[in-house]
Amino acid sequence: MRQQYLLNLYQPDGDPPPPEVLGPIMRDLAAVDQEMREAGAWVFNGALHPASSSTVLQVRDGDTLMTDGPFTEGKEHVGGLVIVQADDLDGALEWARKISAASGLPIEVRPFRELP
Repeated sequence: MRQQYLLNLYQPDGDPPPPEVLGPIMRDLAAVDQEMREAGAWVFNGALHPASSSTVLQVRDGDTLMTDGPFTEGKEHVGGLVIVQADDLDGALEWARKISAASGLPIEVRPFRELP
């Protein structure tokens, strides 16, 4: 069975680029998405609302603490994700390279663990 990998796209906080910049990026990302689907590597992908729309919950001593905003503050945040399946890490890294080339963003690659 092929391994599944999470590809996190990190983007800077703030407003998105103007349409004349974002349009070609989205076109190039759609081409990579289509290539992943045709290769049978695509499992799931999605874009996220800004980190400021996050809510964090944590249970301590039976009480639920809920805070608005991201878990950690920073200049960048996960703006989207892709789940791919690949024969090995090198295959997942190649998909991440293509996504980074299309988007200009750093991509974090992490394998999923098998659960018992």
